[in-house]
Amino acid sequence: MKRPLYVAGAGAVTPAGLSARQTIAAIRASLSAFEEVPLAKPFGAPQVVARVPAHRRLHRSDGEWLVNMAARAINEALGTVDPAVAVATVLLVTPPESFRNHPAFEEIPARDFLAAIIERTGRKFHPASRAIDGGAAASLGLIEQALNLMEEQGVAQVLLGGVDSLVNDADLARLGQAGRLRGANAQGLVPGEAAVFVRLMRGPGREPMVAAIHGVGLSQETDTVLSERYSQGRAMLGALRYAVNGSGPSEPDIDFVISNGNGERYQGLEMLITRPRFYRTRRELMATAYPAMTVGDIGAASGALTLMLAADSFRDDYAPGAVAMCEVTSESGLRAAAVMVGASRV
Repeated sequence: MKRPLYVAGAGAVTPAGLSARQTIAAIRASLSAFEEVPLAKPFGAPQVVARVPAHRRLHRSDGEWLVNMAARAINEALGTVDPAVAVATVLLVTPPESFRNHPAFEEIPARDFLAAIIERTGRKFHPASRAIDGGAAASLGLIEQALNLMEEQGVAQVLLGGVDSLVNDADLARLGQAGRLRGANAQGLVPGEAAVFVRLMRGPGREPMVAAIHGVGLSQETDTVLSERYSQGRAMLGALRYAVNGSGPSEPDIDFVISNGNGERYQGLEMLITRPRFYRTRRELMATAYPAMTVGDIGAASGALTLMLAADSFRDDYAPGAVAMCEVTSESGLRAAAVMVGASRV
């Protein structure tokens, strides 16, 4: 990255809380939002999931539910601002990955999804706003684009994040058929749902900045969890190396990691291979946070969640060090990494 990009705020709707503060408090307290529900197929079979508590009128359909979650998180992240600032704000959203044929898009076509979210927020945003396929890692991959938008198109700020739900009949059936669900598979994932957005700015203004992103790396893994081969970690290793390939912090400076790891054997083995090849400096302990232990696998929303949690740890001074590495994977194979530093240490 040419220069750091600052995290100024965040908004979230997750199974652990209906705001960023509630979600972060639950993660810090090591609470679990897991519950057991009966499946439609096979009928009545129990399955552990992480659902957002909400009135049924907000969840009349899968599409409406994603739009409602996203709008709430976006409005929280944006806060109370002058309408002119909102119009100069770009919204970059990662929805559920296209290969999943998410049932939300049966009601709201993917091409209309962003417009539906913007309409639900009741605000107007910059015309450069986009919805980008690619899942959780795509959120981090858009950070450099966010910086370019602010420098070249006069954008005031960028809201970056995602919305997703794996708690639907289609995804549950797909994951169950592949033997990837927690239950029959002790190392399976817990399907979750959430919307998480972070507010990015170029530098300190009238409001305090929370944390700075100094470097981002992005790479595509060919041996995905959807293939018949285990990953050798080449893409994640490339993303990590690229993230520190600049004037910011380097590998020896990294004090802790925030990962969107979901507990699956596939991802555990991938990181078992990757981390010793990247983190070569001797450490007594590499502190690592796994938010999925509280909120489950929240798909496309989990990339922004790692940024939000890292920024909060710097703001409230409970980070185990000065530099964090966010490690994010997408189900379709995209890998991303981002180096973050507390704003007070920049």
